[in-house]
Amino acid sequence: MEHSQRIGLLGEVYAARFLRDAGYGILAANYASKSGEIDIVAEQNGVCVFVEVKSRDRTTLFAPADAVDAQKQERVRGTAAAFLAAEKTHGTEKLRTAIRFDIIEVLFSGKDYTINHVKNAF
Repeated sequence: MEHSQRIGLLGEVYAARFLRDAGYGILAANYASKSGEIDIVAEQNGVCVFVEVKSRDRTTLFAPADAVDAQKQERVRGTAAAFLAAEKTHGTEKLRTAIRFDIIEVLFSGKDYTINHVKNAF
């Protein structure tokens, strides 16, 4: 496995832990549909949160969130619609007050890391 793949997988693990510690329930991880893939689907206080996780080495020049361009946002929205439709089809739909699209940035510096949670990112 390449270094960037390891960073990506580890970032998703740390992001899920961060969300759980903040009181979110994790509904799905790496949810895929024809539209694309969502790293984490979580819920808190009736809000369904679709989370894109971007992990980078701290030495990178650009913020990890910069990688979530308009095309990626559209794929995430399409996958979110598929997730909600699947819930309805399977009878697991819950009463929700809203949905939200967040980005979690995980920045690594050696074995240390920091997390930046961008709520309502798009």
